[in-house]
Amino acid sequence: MIKDKKTQLSWALYDFGNSAFATTMLAAVLPIFYSNVAANGLEDGLATSYWGYANSIAVLIVAILAPILGAISDFSSSKKKFLRFFAFMGMIASILLAFTGEGDYIFVALLFIIGSIGFSGANIFYDAFLPEVADERDMDKVSSKGFALGYVGGGILLLINVLMILKFEWFGLPDVTSAMKVSFFTVGLWWFIFSIPLLKNIHDEKKAPIKRDKAYLSIGFSRIGSTFKEIKQFKHLLIFLFAFWLYNDGISTIIRMATIYGDDIGIDQNSLIVALLITQFVGIPCTFFFGWLAGKIAPKKALIMTLVFYLGIVILGYFMNSALHFYLLAICVGFVQGGAQALSRSIFGRMVPENKKGEFFGFYGISSKFSAVFGPFLFGFVGQITGNSRFGILSLVFFFVAGIILLSFVNVEKGAQAAKQHTA
Repeated sequence: MIKDKKTQLSWALYDFGNSAFATTMLAAVLPIFYSNVAANGLEDGLATSYWGYANSIAVLIVAILAPILGAISDFSSSKKKFLRFFAFMGMIASILLAFTGEGDYIFVALLFIIGSIGFSGANIFYDAFLPEVADERDMDKVSSKGFALGYVGGGILLLINVLMILKFEWFGLPDVTSAMKVSFFTVGLWWFIFSIPLLKNIHDEKKAPIKRDKAYLSIGFSRIGSTFKEIKQFKHLLIFLFAFWLYNDGISTIIRMATIYGDDIGIDQNSLIVALLITQFVGIPCTFFFGWLAGKIAPKKALIMTLVFYLGIVILGYFMNSALHFYLLAICVGFVQGGAQALSRSIFGRMVPENKKGEFFGFYGISSKFSAVFGPFLFGFVGQITGNSRFGILSLVFFFVAGIILLSFVNVEKGAQAAKQHTA
């Protein structure tokens, strides 16, 4: 494949398009639609619990599929075909959500799960194209371009959808519910339009298929097992991974459950959606800020600072009772969300042996999916058994406290030294 600017832009524009699913479906509009429309009539708090379960099921299926799809990506020359299949699955599920309505809480949850599988499954093959569209020296720059365009693309469509929901009459729509349904349709359409450059300009490298003597399922999970055995040789890297699994579950749960929780405690839906838009745009400069701060006070200290901030967000979230509180918490989340994720990846990268980067980062990506299963489930379960979703958000304190405690035992310098000694 020719590694030129056009090819790289085509690759990055896919992120511009599919990030609309993350902003509108995962975070902002669909959770509120589920609570107010699809699950209308259910007992108080049940919609929040069911949404938590749907998120856990979706993430669990994706986590199980990830190593299998990773093996397919490595052993076949059909990445584009699989990317197209999963992307279209997500697009179609998004469009079908526009035709759901009151009482359809099971069908909406099912479409959300299918859409999440499509979104995450396609991303595995999208990520696998990076080494083919960029030389090693340009890989960080091209990867960052995709990440940045994802923030912008997801943010722009969310801004359009927020305007459509707040001022539905401007768009000739009869009410807010209709505007929400149209927003789901726009996600599928936006995702499709900005996938066209990738589908048109990027092709699999022609290479002889790698012979395999096992099923993809067996290959995928045997890789996880062997990688975990290797990681166990690196004490500080292993402790960091356990810490990451805990606090990342807390972060993922906040991303997925924030709006439906806010709706459940009585904050109006327009305020919830606008607040999520604020989070999106506050996150862009603040991510760069924590990158700068890490250079001043050390990455681990900066990461712990973000997690302490998250701990405060959870505790304040328990007492939240007005739209103003939600706006303030949205700003706080935007302040630390990108920083926590970026610092986690860079700290992990410092402690990975040079000759194991692909293997260990693959494991990191898969484990991050598994680590996002338990938080939404616990949130939903605690809310259901107590009859109060405020106790659900309070349960997330465990993930951040335990993650911070484990992080305190990580010596990044010793971990980096061990990685260098292994490579040498």
